[in-house]
Amino acid sequence: MRTIFIKTLVELAEKDKNIYFLTGDLGYSVLEDFIEKFPERFINCGVAEQNMMGVAAGLALSGKKPYVYSIIPFVTMRCFEQVRNDVCYQKLDVKIVGIGGGVTYGNLGVTHYAIEDLAILRALPNMTVLCPADPIETKELVLKSYQTKNPTYIRLNKKGEETLYDFNPNIIIGKPSILKNGKDGAIITTGVLLKVGRDVVNKLEKFGYNFKLISIHTLKPIDKKILLEEIKDKKIIFTLEEHSVVGGLGAAVAEILAESDYLGFFKIIGIPDEYSLEIGDTKYLHQKYGFVPEEIVNQILKYKEKIKKI
Repeated sequence: MRTIFIKTLVELAEKDKNIYFLTGDLGYSVLEDFIEKFPERFINCGVAEQNMMGVAAGLALSGKKPYVYSIIPFVTMRCFEQVRNDVCYQKLDVKIVGIGGGVTYGNLGVTHYAIEDLAILRALPNMTVLCPADPIETKELVLKSYQTKNPTYIRLNKKGEETLYDFNPNIIIGKPSILKNGKDGAIITTGVLLKVGRDVVNKLEKFGYNFKLISIHTLKPIDKKILLEEIKDKKIIFTLEEHSVVGGLGAAVAEILAESDYLGFFKIIGIPDEYSLEIGDTKYLHQKYGFVPEEIVNQILKYKEKIKKI
C-alpha cells in the first residue's frame, strides 16, 4: 500500500505544484521518488508531530495541499489536539496518511499498534476516514480524495497486500463496494481483513451457504441508504476489522442498523477492548484475535443453527 500510495501521489504532484509532502522523520527507502522529483515540496519535520500538523495547517491556509505521513499512532494520537483544532475545526484541506493499520507493526509492541485510530478520527467533525483493503482501493481512494477539499485520514498497511478485486471496481468515497452477492447473509469488512472475509465466504460455499461480501473502505461518511439496501434482507451479518470492537467498522454499522428496522443477527469481530500483553508478528496476533477463516466460519455456522431454531 505504501508503494502504490507514493507512486500515485508522485503522479498527482507532477500535475499539481501545490502538493506538499510532510513526514515525521521516516519513510526512507519508500519516499525517495517524491524527494528526488520535488525536493522543494518535501519537508522532514522531524520527530515533532504536533508541530508537523501545525505546519500542514499553515500550508493549507496558504493554498497548498499537504499530505502528512507517519506511522499511525504518531500521526493521529500524538498530535490529536492539532488535528482537531488546527485541521478539522478549520476544515482545512490536509490529508493525513497513517501507515501500519491494526497490528501491522506487531513486533514493535502496543505503542505501535493502531487499534483505536478509526474510532478517534470518526469522532471528529469534517473528517473523512478511509481504510482501503488492497492496492486497487488504495490508488482509487487517493485519487478520489485528492479531488476533495476537506480533512481526510487515509489508513494504510505497510507492504505485501494482495490485490483482491478480480474486476474493475467503481470505487466511490462513502459507497460500499460489493465484491460478491449472496442470499444467506453478509460479511462486511474494512481494510486488509477483506482478504479474510473473502476466504470466509469461499469456505462457507463448501457448506452450502452463499454470503454477500462487502468492503467498507470509507468509515466516514458511509452512504447509509445504499448500505441498508444491500443488507436489508440478510438475517445474519458479521463485521470484520483489524481494530478495537469499540468505535470502528462494527460500531459504525451498528449505529446504522439501530436506526433502521433490521431484526436479524449482528456480530462484530475485532480486537477486544484491552491492551495486548503479548507481542508478536502480524500472523501471530491475527491468530490470537481470531482473524482466521476457519474460526470465523465456525462462528457463523453456529449462528446459522440458532436462526434455524427460531
